[in-house]
Amino acid sequence: MKNRVNKYIWIILPIVLFILFSYASAQQKQTESMDAEFYHNRGVAYGKKGLYDQAISDYTKALETNPRYARAYYNRGVAYGKKEQYDRAIPDFTKAIEIDPTYAAAYHKRGFAYDNKGQYDRALSDFTKAIEIDPLYADAYNNRGMTYVEKGQYDQAISDFNKAIKINPRFAAAYNSRGVTYVRKSQYDRAISDYNKAIEINPRFAGAYNNRGIVYRKKDQNDQAIADFTKAIEIDPKYARAYYNRGAAYDNQGQHDQAIADFTKAIEIDPRYAETYNNRGMTYGRKGQYDQAISDYTKALKINPSFVRAYYNRGITYGQKGKYGQAISDYTKALEIDPRFAEAYYNRGIAYYYKNEYDKSLKDVEKAQNLGYQTSPKLLEALRKGSGRQN
Repeated sequence: MKNRVNKYIWIILPIVLFILFSYASAQQKQTESMDAEFYHNRGVAYGKKGLYDQAISDYTKALETNPRYARAYYNRGVAYGKKEQYDRAIPDFTKAIEIDPTYAAAYHKRGFAYDNKGQYDRALSDFTKAIEIDPLYADAYNNRGMTYVEKGQYDQAISDFNKAIKINPRFAAAYNSRGVTYVRKSQYDRAISDYNKAIEINPRFAGAYNNRGIVYRKKDQNDQAIADFTKAIEIDPKYARAYYNRGAAYDNQGQHDQAIADFTKAIEIDPRYAETYNNRGMTYGRKGQYDQAISDYTKALKINPSFVRAYYNRGITYGQKGKYGQAISDYTKALEIDPRFAEAYYNRGIAYYYKNEYDKSLKDVEKAQNLGYQTSPKLLEALRKGSGRQN
């Protein structure tokens, strides 16, 4: 009897142990799943508050617990994207796609990251894949359209914006994007109509006000432009581009002090904005404040050493101060970057003229003329006399 009991124990014991082990394993997995979900959800909450580092930390903890958590990879990629760390975002979106090949949002966001890296063909491929998975994905149409704009394929872009609007007639961003494309095609009235529609749908759309202001500037309607830039700034007081654009509009109206104030505000918000330094320098130049102008051009060039216009403008300012050697050096640098910059040849020629280097002056002025720059016949005659080259 005892042997029979022992026999049953040895038969039953493994089954019991297996059940206990399976239960414990299931409990552990459930606990791990709950832990991963907790970290993920807290990461989402951090992300909504703009606390992206904390969000990334929590998504990482979720993934340590559950390495197959596609949504955590996706959201961590989104957080990296918000920090403009696209090289980190892309592998996360890729991992999410590996786990779930039908994850349309992951393709969409990876396409957006590629677009920001200037890898437009990869971006187009991902946006297209997102649309194949979800044919009603209006955001994917909109962003694919913007990538087409970057590639100069404006008709394809407009087609995509039309599809996005057809899917969602209240899609303010798509109207704004189509407006941007119409501007590229110099169809300003159509652009204004689209910006109007975007603002009608979303009266707090700062970007649409800014973009409409740009079109009004192109149409020399500076008062309307300034009103739009001001509205954009009221909505978003940290909108550096709107300050920059309003400054340019003020400058066009000869309101130089207001222009300088706006350029200065734009620089405070975005100190790496080389174009703002360049434009503020031009305004200082118009006020005869040449040292301040040169300082601004120099700052612009420190940010962007290939900024042709900043070299050219600094050259002009050096010329106005009678420092023709420095002017020639800047024009020469501009021409190294853009060998077909006719105005730079012409102005370098004038600088050589003031240094009594007539032969060099004549060569530069003739080069400018050959590139299409309108040159005074009297100037050419004077230079030929000065260089000893008579017709």
